[in-house]
Amino acid sequence: MRTLWMALCALARLWPGALAGCADAGRCCPGRDPACFAHGWRQDRVYGTCFCDQACRLTGDCCFDYSRACPARPCIVGEWSPWSGCADQCRPTARVRRRAVRQKPRNGGEPCPALEERAGCLEYATRQGQDCGHAFVPAFITTSAFNKERTRQAASPQWSTDTEDAGYCMEFKTESLTPHCATENRPLTRWMQYLREGYTVCVGCQPPAMNSASLRCSGDGLDSDGNQTLHWQAIGNPRCQGTWKKVRRVEQCSCPAVHSFIFI
Repeated sequence: MRTLWMALCALARLWPGALAGCADAGRCCPGRDPACFAHGWRQDRVYGTCFCDQACRLTGDCCFDYSRACPARPCIVGEWSPWSGCADQCRPTARVRRRAVRQKPRNGGEPCPALEERAGCLEYATRQGQDCGHAFVPAFITTSAFNKERTRQAASPQWSTDTEDAGYCMEFKTESLTPHCATENRPLTRWMQYLREGYTVCVGCQPPAMNSASLRCSGDGLDSDGNQTLHWQAIGNPRCQGTWKKVRRVEQCSCPAVHSFIFI
């Protein structure tokens, strides 16, 4: 390569303009652009028409200086915004977070990742501060990882910062589920793929899902004798739902992480 470069430099002294390329033409074009060309040496050591578009890397007809004149620049994004509040109160809905593009990709650089993420949520208080959301019959569940983000006071004014109830854990054996659970592959709903028929799962009941008066979670099945079929629904995809039966109540959940959930 060094020998070729020295030869091209010598040729440039003998033949002015022989090294004309992308830099001299002032061109760097996205995609495939037949009009984005110059006249000079190509990277395959052929002299003539060479190109300065992004597709020239695939077709092998880039100008000799394409890599230097048109360096690949990846997409650069900012930090995630804080999670928004639930889109509505007192019913299962979604929250969202976004991030902005700081630098657009150029010349075949790494494309931008997802700029928006959505996840299910449920508010337990109206905008006027009235308690709500506990009248639902099915158990609404989400991944236990969500419990790291929600705070008791923000989600329900019925819980003060002095409340230290550790809650409890319900174990269920899944009986059935819809096929929509297995097809989820979004980052924040991928946990639904691990729901399986016949498995024992753990579901934690903690504030703010825990009612401040009854100290129970809606749909916990605590009154079931174990033979009653109970219904559950995944927050984030209302079509991912199914049935299970109560196994027992325990103080602490001990299921594997992929089979650990929380009432929401």
